Amino acid sequence: MTLSFRIAALASVIALATVVAVPISADEPKPDAPKPVAAPAPVEGKPIDLVLCLDVSGSMNGLIDSAKLRLWDIVNELARLKPTPQLRVALYSYGATNYPADKGWVKKDLDLTEDLDDVYKVLNAYRIGGGTELVARVSETSLKEQKWSADKGALKLIFVCGNEGVDQDKQVTLDSVAELAKKDGVIINTIYCGTGTDNIAPGWAKFAEKCGGKYMNIDMNKAAKQVVVKTEYDDQIIKLGDELNKTYVAYGKLGKKGAENQVAQDKNAATAAPGAAIGRAESKAGALYRNSTWDLVDKMKEKDFDITKIKEEDLPDELKKLKPEERLAYLKKKTEERAEIQKKIAELSVKRQKKIDEELAKTPKTDAEKALDEALKTIVRDQAKGKGFEVAPEKK
Repeated sequence: MTLSFRIAALASVIALATVVAVPISADEPKPDAPKPVAAPAPVEGKPIDLVLCLDVSGSMNGLIDSAKLRLWDIVNELARLKPTPQLRVALYSYGATNYPADKGWVKKDLDLTEDLDDVYKVLNAYRIGGGTELVARVSETSLKEQKWSADKGALKLIFVCGNEGVDQDKQVTLDSVAELAKKDGVIINTIYCGTGTDNIAPGWAKFAEKCGGKYMNIDMNKAAKQVVVKTEYDDQIIKLGDELNKTYVAYGKLGKKGAENQVAQDKNAATAAPGAAIGRAESKAGALYRNSTWDLVDKMKEKDFDITKIKEEDLPDELKKLKPEERLAYLKKKTEERAEIQKKIAELSVKRQKKIDEELAKTPKTDAEKALDEALKTIVRDQAKGKGFEVAPEKK
């Protein structure tokens, strides 16, 4: 099922800090080689915890395909928020017949994480299978199980997506879920994947209202007819996204696995559709794509980063070959290379989006024809403003 309309990301260029002097012996001449530099200062932002609850019953192929196609476009929209948020995403699926009945046919697939590659990996593993869809149960489960941010300024969101009656749960009431959500400061939004004119849609809208959230309808049959806009910039952006991988410096026990997963999710995006691959490349060039658990270039953005505290056995071969005082300079060079590629992707993305906007302006869409990414982006943008975020304007 093909869905279109996307918003290009604005990539952020990583700031570099000042030069740090290297102590030398009084008997030795000063070296001519460049001195090591300090790590870039960390960027602080308000937390956004985003939990997606996706119906994986037999009729929801369109929703899952949309999530695979458009996750990166959603991330790119969030990257426009200022100050740049600390984004974490969690995934729940519900409604599959092979899920435990005593848990309401609900499954936690991923706890809140900054690792967007892991999120995409889980999405690509989803398979649909008919069952009982309990909206109240999956909402309550995610509220109780997740370790939500304790930051008073955090934006905590749940999106529940499905196409069956919202009130099928005989054990957990929608009112009790709404009360719990408000108590915990979590907003529950609903996306009904149906016509919007049947007798099911009003229940989804009412539940969102009780939870202080928003409701949106997606008619996936109409959305499937949308036109995919191709531009001359597409292949260039995808190629640059691949080039970004060469700027990652894997370290520690998670290094090899993280680097392999990065490449695997590049392939998953390319398989899903050209649009998904482009959106992923743009996300990798943005501020929300962070891999500090396995990449030293991202790790060095953290406060009090000290390359000398990384164990020798955890260093990659390219750093082991260097003297200790040369290692930070090596990471700085990789940072500069990454920033340059990110800049090129951002510039091409702006040109690409202009072409897309011109084409889509010829055939305006109704609310029902909007895709999953449009629904999520519209709601999150509005709710983020309520938490003090600003939305950076798109470059033209």
